[in-house]
Amino acid sequence: MSWLEALISGLVQGLTEFLPVSSSGHLTILGTLFGMNGEENLAFAVIVHIATVLSTIVVLRREIGELLSGLLSFGWNKDTKTIIKLLISMIPVGIVGVFFKDTIEGFFGSGLALVGWMLLLTAFLLMISYYSNPRQKTEISFLDASLIGIAQACAVMPGLSRSGTTIATGIMLGNKKESVAKFSFLMVIIPVLGEALLDTVKAFGTSSGDSVSVFSTLPVPVAVIGFLSAFITGVFACKWMIALVKKGRLVFFAYYCIAIGLFALIYSYLTN
Repeated sequence: MSWLEALISGLVQGLTEFLPVSSSGHLTILGTLFGMNGEENLAFAVIVHIATVLSTIVVLRREIGELLSGLLSFGWNKDTKTIIKLLISMIPVGIVGVFFKDTIEGFFGSGLALVGWMLLLTAFLLMISYYSNPRQKTEISFLDASLIGIAQACAVMPGLSRSGTTIATGIMLGNKKESVAKFSFLMVIIPVLGEALLDTVKAFGTSSGDSVSVFSTLPVPVAVIGFLSAFITGVFACKWMIALVKKGRLVFFAYYCIAIGLFALIYSYLTN
C-alpha cells in the first residue's frame, strides 16, 4: 500500500464510518480496486477503526463526560439508565462478533457482490426511515435499545451500514433523530475496539513468522497517514452526520448507496 492509497483509504474510512454508506463496504471496494493483499487490509483496518473511535470520543466528549459523571453519582438517574441501555445494545453485536462472525463470513462470503447487495439494502432502510412517520417518543427505551442493538449486529455484513442501520431502526421506532444519532455513535465505541482487538489477535495468529505479525507488512508512514486522515475526517464526519440526521436528510445517502451498490455489482459481474 502506498502513502496515497493510505490517505485515500483513511479519508474514506473517516467519512463512511459515520455517514450511512458502510465503511466496510467502501474499504472492500477500495481494496479490490487498489489490489491490496489480505494482510495489508487487516492491519490497515485495525488502525483506521481505532482512529475513528477516537474521533467519536473527541466529538462526543461532553456527552461521555456527563454519562460518566452521572454513573459515578451512584444513583438511578438518566445517565445511569443511558449507560445500561448502551450496554444492552452492545450485547447482540458482541455475541455475533465473538461466536458467529467467521461463520457468517464463511456462509455469505465477503466479495463485491455481497457488498453491492448490502448497500442496496442500506438504501432501502434509509428510504423507509425517511418516509415513515411514527409517533415520537420522549427517550430511547430499553426495548428500543435492544432492537437497535440487534440492527447493529446485522450490520456485521460487509456493505450494510452500521450507522445507517441503527439510526434508521431508531427513527422507525419513533425516537428523536438527534438522540438516535448520538446513541448510535456511542454504542459503537466498545464493539469497534473489541473488533480491533480480535482482528489484532487474528493478525498475530495468521503471521508468517513466530515473532513477526502482519502489522510489519504495513510501513509506518503509511499507517500514520491512514490513522491521521481517518481521525481528522472522522471528527468532521461525525459532527456533520449528527446535523444531517437532525435535519432529516438521510434519504440523499440512499441514492448514493444505490449508485455505489450497483457499481459494486456490475464490477463484480464484469471481473468474474
